[in-house]
Amino acid sequence: MKITKETIKSPIKPTWCPGCGNFNILRAMYAALEELALEHEDVVIVYGVGCAANEADFNRIYGLHSLHGREVPNAIGAKLANHDLKVIVVGGDGDLYGEGGNHFLFAARGNHNITMLVHNNWRYSLTTGQASPTTPQGTVTKTTPEGLIELPFNPLQIALTAHATFVAQGYAGNHKQLKEIIKKAIMHRGFSLVDIVQQCITFNKVQDSAWFKEHVAELGEHDSNDWQAAFDLASDDRKQIQSGIYYQDEAILAYHEQIDCLKAGSMVGQWQDSVDIGKVIEDYV
Repeated sequence: MKITKETIKSPIKPTWCPGCGNFNILRAMYAALEELALEHEDVVIVYGVGCAANEADFNRIYGLHSLHGREVPNAIGAKLANHDLKVIVVGGDGDLYGEGGNHFLFAARGNHNITMLVHNNWRYSLTTGQASPTTPQGTVTKTTPEGLIELPFNPLQIALTAHATFVAQGYAGNHKQLKEIIKKAIMHRGFSLVDIVQQCITFNKVQDSAWFKEHVAELGEHDSNDWQAAFDLASDDRKQIQSGIYYQDEAILAYHEQIDCLKAGSMVGQWQDSVDIGKVIEDYV
């Protein structure tokens, strides 16, 4: 069954704060999956823990709600078991760059063919607004009452230095562009990072929707095959955020394409041909 507006939506309505950027990100993902005309059984979404990951309740896509920061290894496992699937990771900046930072680095380094959609509002918002890895230096939060000392994590440049083959930045307020970025990320052959900046209307009164409208612009024309140019463009001064695809390299093989035993087919396919599934169910379920 193909993914459509009617089949993708859960009867559970989103519980995010009214005006949260997550609504627009979810809407863009819905549209991307529908326009790609993918089958429901061919898509899996793995969620972490946090505001963004609550999305697990709001759609009907097959998926897994993993532990905090651990969605990436679960997604890699799903991809290796059945590399015919489109595997998407959904989490927040604290979830994927904080608790899950090590998994992010090694997924990029291995060029695992998964798509990582990061809802980046520069806060741990589900736990009421603590500083996250992407919070600007000097910001006062519950965990940094005298101002954050550290410089913010730059996901785009870090992904590039970790050898990610698709690196993009989206903006929750630009539906048309974000939808197209997500589509291209899902269809990319290799590891895809889409860092999506958004407002947090409850715990960030400084960088509100008006601030983002003033400070976000679409990335101009550039050679997305030029790694050094992409790295230079990704310099993060938070004065002018540029949304678009920074880098894409389709020439590098994905991780699963370099494993000899998978050349005969997916693990699931090979296993189904050699194992009596009825007996497995009888013995273990």
